[in-house]
Amino acid sequence: MTGQSEKGQIRERLMKRPEFVHLSFINHPMNNNDILRRVRYIFNFNDDRMMELFALGGRPASRAEISDWLKRDDDPAFQPINDHLLATFLNGLIVKKRGRKDETPMAVEERINNNIVFRKLRIALQLRDDDILAILKKAGFVLSRHELSAFFRNPQQNQYRPCKDQILRNFLHGLQIVHRPNP
Repeated sequence: MTGQSEKGQIRERLMKRPEFVHLSFINHPMNNNDILRRVRYIFNFNDDRMMELFALGGRPASRAEISDWLKRDDDPAFQPINDHLLATFLNGLIVKKRGRKDETPMAVEERINNNIVFRKLRIALQLRDDDILAILKKAGFVLSRHELSAFFRNPQQNQYRPCKDQILRNFLHGLQIVHRPNP
């Protein structure tokens, strides 16, 4: 392992561990379709539930649209899901899990990033900092409370930090461990 950076050495050791072998996609950047696929898998949503969540978010989606969004990236019928539609889906998840605050529709972002996805999942699942840290720990990822709070701050604040794919990926993996321990 000589000549490698410390980060490279850690990654190499992790990839040899059996529980991390399936994480060979670790260098693959996450896209909206990956997030949609993972959330569907974590909560075992069928097509009807997916359609319901989009409708609750304010934009009904057909079974064919959902099928195309869930296809593998190399499938000819694959269609990328845009930020607005993913935000709609996540808003629908919030409404389904927590209920609607009032009759006014939720604002749907035109552009989203990992911080917004992370925040929406946190809201939908009613997770506190300790819950999120425990979920990340189950995925083998340790984060401090201060680092975590930086992801949920206003982007104008100095303490704000962008949530990188690795952190969101580990959070989703931790949710999978919690909600689907034996797939």
